[in-house]
Amino acid sequence: MCLMVRTMPQIEQGSTFSATLVQDSLRLGIDTLPSYAFRCVNSASGWTLPAQAQAYWAWAKGPCHSLPNPPDSTPALIFSYCLPSFQSSYFSGSLKLGPTGQPRRIRTTPLLRNPRRPSLYYVNLTGINVGRVRVSLPTDYLAFDPNKGSGTIIDSGTVITRFVGPVYNAIRDEFRYQVKGPFFIRGGFDTCFVKTYENLPYENTLIHTAYGGMACLAMAAAPNNVNSALTNFQQQNLRVLFDTVNNRVGIARELCN
Repeated sequence: MCLMVRTMPQIEQGSTFSATLVQDSLRLGIDTLPSYAFRCVNSASGWTLPAQAQAYWAWAKGPCHSLPNPPDSTPALIFSYCLPSFQSSYFSGSLKLGPTGQPRRIRTTPLLRNPRRPSLYYVNLTGINVGRVRVSLPTDYLAFDPNKGSGTIIDSGTVITRFVGPVYNAIRDEFRYQVKGPFFIRGGFDTCFVKTYENLPYENTLIHTAYGGMACLAMAAAPNNVNSALTNFQQQNLRVLFDTVNNRVGIARELCN
């Protein structure tokens, strides 16, 4: 067990979180998995997140994160989760292991493999809509290239979705065009405004700031990265299925609260 404290200036100036990294035996049914690592967030400051303690259970594709495969290997290779709303008072999602109980009707897309970064779940992102408008994006910045590490990953352990600079700028500019502003910069968010737009979808799109009466577009640029990341804020109340047997990921709407 060890304590970690990390500053997150890329999310908001003064943002920090304190977590405890733990290694312990994990029991699933009649099976016990020794020395499994996970972390619990003790406190966070600087951006609006629930005050309750949070646990992070890494299921990346790698020896340091994934569950060891049971004898038939299937349950560890097919799993899904549903993350509740950050504003939920109950704040409890669900995790399903193995093929039993998984949604039968779910839209899937292939998982892509990057041998240089094998722990990450890459997908082929081809386009983004803001409202009903398809954003004109520079396709070269969306392209999957394992040699450069570029592409788009799905990550449940990070809060704020980030896109490479040109992609984020195009999304942000279309959002600003539709909302009309005025807009302000707060910490790591460059599209904040007074919350008078009641018809805007709050969940998965907007985040409250520590500055009263304001909301911000809940994503940011990753100017120094070659890959974009679709993270847990945008995954609220969605069932996300990882089927590594058939190399695919699926997403379906589900009320997880």
